[in-house]
Amino acid sequence: MQTKTESAIRHHAMAEYPRECCGLVIIERGRERYVPCTNEAASSEHFRLPASEYADAETRGEIIAVVHSHPDMPARPSEADKVACEASGLPWIIVRVDGPEPVTQEIVTIEPCGYQAPLVGRSFAHGVLDCYTLIRDWYQRERHITLLDFEREDEWWNKGQDLYMQHFAEAGFTRLPDTAPLQVGDVILMQIRADATNHGAVYIGDGLMLHHLYGRLSTRDVYGGYWREVTRMLLRRLSSSGTCALTVIDEEQLYRS
Repeated sequence: MQTKTESAIRHHAMAEYPRECCGLVIIERGRERYVPCTNEAASSEHFRLPASEYADAETRGEIIAVVHSHPDMPARPSEADKVACEASGLPWIIVRVDGPEPVTQEIVTIEPCGYQAPLVGRSFAHGVLDCYTLIRDWYQRERHITLLDFEREDEWWNKGQDLYMQHFAEAGFTRLPDTAPLQVGDVILMQIRADATNHGAVYIGDGLMLHHLYGRLSTRDVYGGYWREVTRMLLRRLSSSGTCALTVIDEEQLYRS
């Protein structure tokens, strides 16, 4: 990274403090440039780079790195940073900025290396590591099925959106009768302190579900009691023929994380 690029990144990080800054490093007409972007995240604890600004940067030149800051925290990459870095296929540059009078500290660069977050014990970062991400990861690792991903803004469940209900059929699932016996891989949709169905889990057999609550670590819990009370729908993944998939897999695989 060139000195001019680093200087621009540090200036942006200080200007955005105490929020995280975000931006992109591009090669434009043979020169390295830093493109500051808007952090449209509702929370001050993470960043959300608008797709339109990413597209604008792509029209200017080749994107070679994603940049963001860690206010009042080490530049050490979080679990969400490592997962998002893998998804982007680009190096990520992280700069630490401390207050109250903003001053930047160390800069750390990470690159895609094949990292995968564990199914159990992963931290929560909405849109990167959340309940739907966990469902997608389980299906990818245990069934080798890649589920569609969907754009979801922070706290969509409090903004008149019902994303699970809108997209479950598009993702290849069909609704089960409420009294249907669960099979491994069935998805449980729940409504927790919201006006919409805002939480999903995967049934993993033996009365257990795998899920990731907002602000907590992902975990396995017994499916019963409170979880049954807040359940709004049971889903099963369709096979390519359009019938409910009944694939049997080794359940011991479910506990590798």
